[in-house]
Amino acid sequence: MRKNKLLTGFALLVFAFLIVPLVIITVTAFGEGSAITFPIESFSVKWFVNVFTLKSFRSSFLTSLQIGLLATVIALLVGIPAAYALARSGMKGRGFLKSVFLSPTIVPGIVIGFVLYQFLVLTLRIPVFAGLLAGHFMVTLPYVIRVVGSSLDQFDFSVEEAAWSLGCTRSGAFFRVVLPNITSGISAAFMLAFINSFNNIPVSMFLTGPGVSTFPATLMNYIEYNYDPTVSAVSVVLMAVTVLLMVIVDKTLGIAALAK
Repeated sequence: MRKNKLLTGFALLVFAFLIVPLVIITVTAFGEGSAITFPIESFSVKWFVNVFTLKSFRSSFLTSLQIGLLATVIALLVGIPAAYALARSGMKGRGFLKSVFLSPTIVPGIVIGFVLYQFLVLTLRIPVFAGLLAGHFMVTLPYVIRVVGSSLDQFDFSVEEAAWSLGCTRSGAFFRVVLPNITSGISAAFMLAFINSFNNIPVSMFLTGPGVSTFPATLMNYIEYNYDPTVSAVSVVLMAVTVLLMVIVDKTLGIAALAK
């Protein structure tokens, strides 16, 4: 009994440690004063208005949204078949290949950003948007392979083989049997990859250029000269967008799985 109470208390302490800062940030976003204070003296939504009226915020938010979604979708299109091949393959070098795919999660982001800047910008001289997309694809792919690969490791491939024996093609079995059973992994991979892309700073700082900047980079520049409740309002907006996207992705993949 005493052990259970200690575990419950510890769980509540961890929960409070995670939730309280989010509550404080949310409350400070509605303060009327020009300084971030808690508790707030009076209620106002002007800082949220500020988020959507500043042109630099609007343009960089749309850029990050486009880059994040495109990079994540491309990473899924590449990463799901790659994870499937790794899970089904019995070759000796499978562990090494998996380590290569996951290497961007080990190398510091600032190193990846500098290498990509040297290769994509200085050597190939590709457009800024294309460079950002390539960099964010490199950042998101490992998360897709890791999460989807974990789901495939728990999948019973004898079910797929049974579909083959019943006359289903390999591609048909993959789309009708395998994918519907790993939708939760695909959903988690999508969210993890998108969040890491949208919030990425090291790679983005190297690859942004005139007229094209990601939202985190713009926010960092804003904080350098203006530290007001706009920062809190931005945090609340980002949390809301993330939760909304999680719900949409989860519902969409759930409906797709039922349709199969």
